[in-house]
Amino acid sequence: MSQQNYFTKLKELPESVRQFGALVIITLIIILSFFILNNIFGEGEDLVKRMKIEEERIAEERKLNELISTLPSGILVTFDGTDHHRLSDEVYEKVCKATKLIPQRAIMGANFLNFRAHEIYTINGNKIDETFVEWDEEKNKCFAGFTVSGNNVGVDEKISVSGEALSFLSTGIDTRIYYIKNF
Repeated sequence: MSQQNYFTKLKELPESVRQFGALVIITLIIILSFFILNNIFGEGEDLVKRMKIEEERIAEERKLNELISTLPSGILVTFDGTDHHRLSDEVYEKVCKATKLIPQRAIMGANFLNFRAHEIYTINGNKIDETFVEWDEEKNKCFAGFTVSGNNVGVDEKISVSGEALSFLSTGIDTRIYYIKNF
């Protein structure tokens, strides 16, 4: 009988109070549900670490994109004696780290010095397996390269060609390797 008394008292409450009570109960149920799910599936500290690493990567990428947008369009070189824009050592490192593209022009130039790589490159329909651009902390130089293989045409050979990236091409949107010195 006491339960019926409670239900009748609840029915006698004003509509706005009943709606507010229902809202509070639903909110508590949702918070409790998320608390339980977080304990079951939550990754806690590991997730926070990964998010911080991703935020740092995004911040670094923004800085590099800002740097790229300030560079003059055209060929950027690492040495004196040309009419092209010369990069300072600090900017050279940043441009190297921001560069991801190696156009066909740079690949063909590097291929001329490695006949077998050029041969496999042309046999397999100018297919490149992978490219890389990386900064060498010990030598303070930028190295770029690519790997070609003839797996798709029955040649079981894989050749990597790499060398120092001496110049870059700035398009205003991105930078690309312009010349690879691999001799």
